[in-house]
Amino acid sequence: MPTGRSVCRPRRSVLLINMKLLKFTTIMNDDKRIVRLLYPQWQGGVVAHWMPDIPPEDAARGYYLGAHLLAMLAPPTTDRIVEVPVALDGDDRAAENGISGYRAILRQTEAALALMREYDPDRIVTLGGECSVSVVPFTYLASKYGGDVAVVWIDAHPDVTLPFDGYEGYHAMALTACLGLGDPQLMRLLPAKFDASKALIVGVRSWDDGMKRRQEELGVAGLAPAEVRADRSAVSDWLKRSGASKAVVHFDLDVLDPSEIVAGVGVEPDGLRIDEAVRIIRDIAAEHELVGLTVAEPMPRVALKLRNMLAELPLMK
Repeated sequence: MPTGRSVCRPRRSVLLINMKLLKFTTIMNDDKRIVRLLYPQWQGGVVAHWMPDIPPEDAARGYYLGAHLLAMLAPPTTDRIVEVPVALDGDDRAAENGISGYRAILRQTEAALALMREYDPDRIVTLGGECSVSVVPFTYLASKYGGDVAVVWIDAHPDVTLPFDGYEGYHAMALTACLGLGDPQLMRLLPAKFDASKALIVGVRSWDDGMKRRQEELGVAGLAPAEVRADRSAVSDWLKRSGASKAVVHFDLDVLDPSEIVAGVGVEPDGLRIDEAVRIIRDIAAEHELVGLTVAEPMPRVALKLRNMLAELPLMK
């Protein structure tokens, strides 16, 4: 379990691995402070019912393992690497105020904010962890750059639920939290919020009527996979209309089509291909200043099964 903010660099053999998902080309100024934030928060996911092949006690914790796998697979960097300390025990999974794992999420939010204040980055790459790992870095960047930042939320789900909607997973409340809506105590901690007019959901294809109404009521724009596939400039055009010169991008791996890769919890068909998702993000970075990028919701099912298998072998315990 991580206990601090020390840099942990993978072995050289691991650094040679090149992960297509994370090969984004951005134009960076040398004088900009960039932090790679490892944020293996898992408590915001309530996902066991979607993964019957995984033991329930492992389901949400899979995000913790997934975050560390992303960190291992990501291209090497000379940027500062910091890690948010995240508890692995399940004692704090109790729901309070309509949010599962509320106390752990509250502590980890405070820890992530402390790292932002300590390192004061200009740009942040976040490796999660479930979707709520975007909340702290994005609202920090919104505070730093004022109203000149738009958020592009690339996700199969809209993530616009609120406490007491019925589902207690904080990861489904991540975008609304970025908009300043949610649990009052958590919202008071956040340094800023985005206006809904500067939020776009890309790739959404899994929602119920209530969430669709919520998105419409909030005034958050959305583009389905077919729309961004048919019109390559759709995201760019929206960004131009937003008036923001900077962007933060949330990339939930469940937006990817499961016929190509099952990287997250969701397995809804007709998602984006890997090359389409990468192209969207590269296009954003080519035309706007990309100040934040999150890769979230990795769920390494095979790795979890292998780990559990190894634990059952003689001489391995």
